[in-house]
Amino acid sequence: MYANGAFKNPFADFDFSKVAGEFKLPTVNVETFVETARKNFATITSLNTAAVEQMKTIAQRQGDMVRAAMEDFSKHGSEVLAAATVEEKAAKQIDFIKKSYDSAITNTKELADLYTKSQADAVTALSARVAELTEEVKAAIAKK
Repeated sequence: MYANGAFKNPFADFDFSKVAGEFKLPTVNVETFVETARKNFATITSLNTAAVEQMKTIAQRQGDMVRAAMEDFSKHGSEVLAAATVEEKAAKQIDFIKKSYDSAITNTKELADLYTKSQADAVTALSARVAELTEEVKAAIAKK
């Protein structure tokens, strides 16, 4: 290692290309690799676009639900004030509570269905791409 007191790199005379040439490494078809990456990117882009659109739809629907609830609340306030007796006011309050509860359950189910559909669509699209990719890999291996 130290000839005449100087350090000599033990790998300086070693020919790595000669050793690497003895290994039979598979060649990579760059065009196939790029095309696969393009398809994967297109799938991810499509999934993200669909997710954003679905979130817009859900947000719009939630806004509509809140707006309707506020309108119902305002209408209810007017009806309670217009009621002549305490009993009528209490009955209107109970009816409003039941209507509000039913509406909340219906709205929650609708939003849950929208979320579920969004997720199911994404899983279906992703699964299709994975299946396609699996076939592409099988075909590439079969060519060798």
